[in-house]
Amino acid sequence: MTESNTPELTSHDPSVYHFGSDNYAGAHPEVLEALTRVSGGHVPAYGDDPYTVRLREWARDTFGQQALIYPVFNGTGANLLSLSAVVPRWGSVIAAPSAHINTDETGAPEITAGLKILPAQAEAGKITPEGVRAAASNRTFIHESQSCAVSLSNSTELGTVYSPDEFQAIAHTAHELDMAVHLDGSRLANAAVSCEAQLPDMTAGADIVSLGATKNGAMNAEAVVVLQPERVSGIDYLHKVLLQLSSKARYQSAQLLAMFEGDLWQRNAQHANRQADQLADKLSAAGFTVPMNVQANTVIAQIDPHVAQAAQAEGLLFYAWPAVPSGYRFMCAWDTPDHAIDMLVELLSAHRG
Repeated sequence: MTESNTPELTSHDPSVYHFGSDNYAGAHPEVLEALTRVSGGHVPAYGDDPYTVRLREWARDTFGQQALIYPVFNGTGANLLSLSAVVPRWGSVIAAPSAHINTDETGAPEITAGLKILPAQAEAGKITPEGVRAAASNRTFIHESQSCAVSLSNSTELGTVYSPDEFQAIAHTAHELDMAVHLDGSRLANAAVSCEAQLPDMTAGADIVSLGATKNGAMNAEAVVVLQPERVSGIDYLHKVLLQLSSKARYQSAQLLAMFEGDLWQRNAQHANRQADQLADKLSAAGFTVPMNVQANTVIAQIDPHVAQAAQAEGLLFYAWPAVPSGYRFMCAWDTPDHAIDMLVELLSAHRG
C-alpha cells in the first residue's frame, strides 16, 4: 500500500467548545456523509447537477410550486442576492437597527448592492407594523431614498423570535405599502423550533427568504428561496454577478438536502435551543442577570466586564453585546454539550469571587 503524503491538518482541540457564535461549531456528521456520497464522478456544473435539481424539487414541495431556490456560499451573500432581486438601485430597505444587514455586513448592502438601510424603531430587536409605517412616511419625496422592502431577521440578533402571526402582520403592512418582504433566516430553524412551527408557517408572508444552514450544522451552504417570483427581477443573473453561483453546486445542494429533506434542521435547532435554556437557567441560578427571555439559541447576560474579560483571558470565547448594558452574548450550537455550559458558568462564577 502506498503511504499517504497528506499532512496532518488538525490544529485545534476538538474537545473545546466556545460560545462566541454558532458558526464556531463544525459540520454535522450527516452533512459530511452527504458530501462524501455526492463526490464521485462527474456531473454538470453551475447548478445543473442532479442534487441541485433535487433541491429545487424540495423547495417546490415545501413552499409551493411557484418557489425557486438558489444555493449560496454564506449569509451575507444570501441577503445581498435577496435584496438586490427585490429592491431597485434607488431603493432602501427598512430593518431593525440591530439587523445583521445594518450592523454586521461591513456595509455590503450599500457598497455592493447600492441599497440604503433605514433603521425602524424596534423593541428587543423586533420591528412592528407601526414602525414600518413610520419609517416609510417620507416615500415619494424626491430627496429621500425610497423604501422598497422590509427585512426581518428571525431569530433576531438579540435572540428574540417573531411568531408567525407577528411576521405576517408586518408583511401585510409592507405589502399594503407596496414593499417587498425579505426574511433573513440565518437562524430560521431555531425560530421555527421555538414556535413549534414548520418552515412554511414561518415564511408565510415573505416574498424572498435567506434560508440559513451553516449556523445549524452545515459546512458552508445557505440558500435564497423565492416565494413570490413576480416580486423579483433578474435573480438568475444576480446569482452570478454577486459571486454566489458555485461551479460545483452539488456540494452546496448536498448540504442543504441533508439538512432539510429530513428532520436534521429540527434536531440540531432543538438541541441548540435547549442548551441555551439550560445556560440561561444556570447563569441565573449563579446570580447573573439574564434580562431577556431566551427564545432561540441566544443568551444575553449582564456580567461585570472585569469578570467577563478574566474568563476571556483564559481562552473562553464570547462577545460583549453593547445593545444591553454590561451585556455579553452567548451562542449555543447544535453540538454544545452540558459540560461546556457547566464550565462556562463555573469560570464566570470563580472570577466574580
